[in-house]
Parts: sequence; structure tokens; C-alpha cells
Amino acid sequence: MKEPRRVLIVGQGYVGLPLAVRAVEAGYHVIGYDINETRVTRLRAGESYIEDVPAERLAAALASGRFEPSADSGAAAGFDIAVITVPTPLRAGVPDLTFVEHATSMLGEHLRPGATVVLESTTYPGTTDDIVAPLLERISGCRAGHDFHLGHSPERIDPGNASWQFENTPKIVSGVNESSLQAIQAFYDTIVHKTVSVASPRVAELAKLLENTFRLVNIALVNELATFTRDLGVDVWEAIDAAATKPYGFTRFVPGPGVGGHCIPVDPTYLSWSVRRSTGRAFRLVELASEINRQMPDYLVSRLTTGLNSRGKPVKGSRILLLGMAYKKNTGDARESPSLRIAERLVAMGAEVRIIDPHVDELPQDDGTRRTDFSAGEIAAADAVILLTDHDSFDLDVVSTHAEYVLDSRNKMRAGTAVEVL
Repeated sequence: MKEPRRVLIVGQGYVGLPLAVRAVEAGYHVIGYDINETRVTRLRAGESYIEDVPAERLAAALASGRFEPSADSGAAAGFDIAVITVPTPLRAGVPDLTFVEHATSMLGEHLRPGATVVLESTTYPGTTDDIVAPLLERISGCRAGHDFHLGHSPERIDPGNASWQFENTPKIVSGVNESSLQAIQAFYDTIVHKTVSVASPRVAELAKLLENTFRLVNIALVNELATFTRDLGVDVWEAIDAAATKPYGFTRFVPGPGVGGHCIPVDPTYLSWSVRRSTGRAFRLVELASEINRQMPDYLVSRLTTGLNSRGKPVKGSRILLLGMAYKKNTGDARESPSLRIAERLVAMGAEVRIIDPHVDELPQDDGTRRTDFSAGEIAAADAVILLTDHDSFDLDVVSTHAEYVLDSRNKMRAGTAVEVL
């Protein structure tokens, strides 16, 4: 019997783990590599830390004998297909490809003729051609597109989305030449329902940035609108709902405390940085939208300050309860979450800040906040409650019944004497 092809997934986070488990389910032998040994230990024990990979799916992958979590780079030896799904953070507004470069260097040491390498990490146009390809070639002595296949297939993971998951979301694929495209498309055709091929890795890289820039700009539009409509005497939420009844030409976006996660706050900056570097021109719309969204946590704090003042209380010394630290409901992802900025500002202003989030395991230590559990008593004891993330586990009836003052940034509660909606 023929051995299943050996797939190496570099990075076992929100992108890599769902891909690894899905590849196992499709019949591949998968090495889930991550430098975080704690993650690897948890995976080997059948403990999932990603909401989109429930424990039973992880257990089935492990029981198949074809899923091997590993923190040993030696496990990369002998791969047929390798997919890079490592973070691409910003450092002082500049793309940091350190993780991509380290992953690429490791793969170069084990690259064999006939193998396939795919970059899924989000990055600026030209990364696959100008950074990944030369590094692999220099270390391995093989030529991209000739001795091995290389391309880019941007991730499209939306944590917590029950309708659009990894396998039923169309997957963009590309290659440095036609044979690379065919090899990469053939792989993804076995694990997702539909693939969409494009002419080059640069197109695929730009498509991903365009998707998230579209979201950034439209969120900024409604966020800035929300800061004006109270003065205009208009309910911004009702206006948005009314506009959304138009069956064409309008996409519904809603305001909130800011943007978070890796995609929306980070990816458009990759694009504007790339444009400025390549052309010397500013991508003004993106830069302005980023600035507007970055200001939303400060706007929420300002609204809270006004609300407390109207009740004869200063922020300093007040007990303020923050509901939700994740950037998105029903997930544990607090990367770039605006809730963190709001907590930081309130602590700096002298507030006693307590936070509740049953989904988020890891939060900054010694930041002046205190974690607590959801209860009517905790709600009643707060001078103010801010709903930042509308997790389904929060009983909002309890909040509206027992809270002295609520600032609802998600429009999930009925406005009234005690509840003020963004």
C-alpha cells in the first residue's frame, strides 16, 4: 500500500492547526510543527486551543496516527509539501518577516527535488518571489519552479464563523510558474471545496491585503459616523439597518470599540507600507482609516468619562467592569484587541478595572486589572460596565437588570436610563 504524502505545516495557530487537521482528514500524513513547546504538548494531549478545531476533531486526527505535533525541526525531514503559516507582525509600523524567514530557512535545509512549498502567511506583494524563493534556493541548492514547486495561497480563516469554515471557503492559489501552480492547486483541491487560481504570487498576496483593506475602510467609515450621529440626533444603528435593506451596492458594517486580530489592524498597513516603499506615494485612504479605528478606544473612554460625570462620579476610583477582551465574539483571540487599549487607558486614569472573558486564556500580567467571573453581584458592584465583546455566554438581561450604568459598544442591549449605546 502506498504511503500517504508527508505534509509539514509550519505554525500551529489560528491558521496552521485547522489546516493540519483538515489535511489529516483528507488522508495526508501531517507534521504540525511549532516552536512553542507548550502548544505542542497540549496538542499531543488532545487539548485544542483553537475554537475552530474542537477536541473531538483533534482526537480523531491523533487517533489516525497521521498527525504528529512536533517542536523538533528535525521532523521536517522528508516532507513532500510544506505550508508556512507563521505570524507576520508589524514592528513600529514596518512589516516584520522574521518568522517567515526562519521558517523558510528551516525548510531550505530539508528541501528535496520534487517537493512543494506554499506561503500562507499574509504579507506584501513580492514576498514569495523576492524573499522566500531566493532563501530556499540559496540554502537548498535547488531552483524554484524547476527543482521544486513554490507559490502563495493566502489564508482565509474567520475564527468562530459557523457558516464559512476552512474547507468551504474558496481558496486562492498561485505558483511561481505553471507547474508550481498545478502542484499547489492539486493539493488544495483535495482539502477545500473550491480553489481559485491567479496568475502569480504577487496577485495572490495583493488579493489578501485588498480583502482586509476593504473591511478596514468600511469599518472606519461607520466608526467615524458613530462619533457624529449623537450630535445629529440620529441613531446610527437604525440608519445602518435601514441602508442595509438596499439589495445592491451596500455592504453592512457596524461600529464598535475598534478593530483587532491580526488581519484588519495589520494587513492594510502592509499594503500602505509596500505602496510607499515601491512608489514613494502615500496610500492616504488606508492610513486615514487606520487612524480612525485606532482612535475608537479613546472615544469609548471619553464616552465613559462623560457618562460617569453625568452621574457625579470621576473615572479615578470608580470600579469599571469590562465584558469581553477578545477582539471578536465567541473566540479567545485577543491579538490587537481594542479592549486591551481601553483597559490600559482606564488603569492609567486611576480606575479599578475588572475584566470578564471566559474565552481568553492569556492576558497581560501585572497590568493593573483583575480578572473575575460573571455574576449579578459583580455587575451590581461596578460603577460602570462596558460591553466590549458580545460573547453569547454573557447574560445581557442580568447586565441590564443589575448594572448601575452600561456603555454598550455592540448595540446588543436596549438603550435606557442605565444603558447607553455607542
